[in-house]
Amino acid sequence: MGNYMSLYLTNPEATPKPLTTSSFDPNFGFANGRKERVMIATEEEMNAAKVPLKDRDYCAHKLIAYMACRADVWPWAYKCAHDKHEYLNCQYEDYIYRMKEYEREKRLLLRKQRIEKKQAQELHA
Repeated sequence: MGNYMSLYLTNPEATPKPLTTSSFDPNFGFANGRKERVMIATEEEMNAAKVPLKDRDYCAHKLIAYMACRADVWPWAYKCAHDKHEYLNCQYEDYIYRMKEYEREKRLLLRKQRIEKKQAQELHA
């Protein structure tokens, strides 16, 4: 509900829109730049492993390993607990990364708003 209030009621100009790319330079504020995220699993590998479209993210390579392990040791799927743990941990880290990116975008939008407001006040003064 907090995002809804912020996006549609209280401050829609300074709230990032869902499912959009950042409107700021990804290296802004990073002196040495940032490490670019790279997909490890290729499209062909995901197609061959029949990975569902909703799961084709930065953790797809871990999911492929988990699915392969389950296929190899079925019906003793508990033997793949380590692969499942790695996949779920990757999903959690990806979620944290996306939330940090959202928060960064929100703070940069608020900063942009403050700068524009200050410039407008200086022009009228």
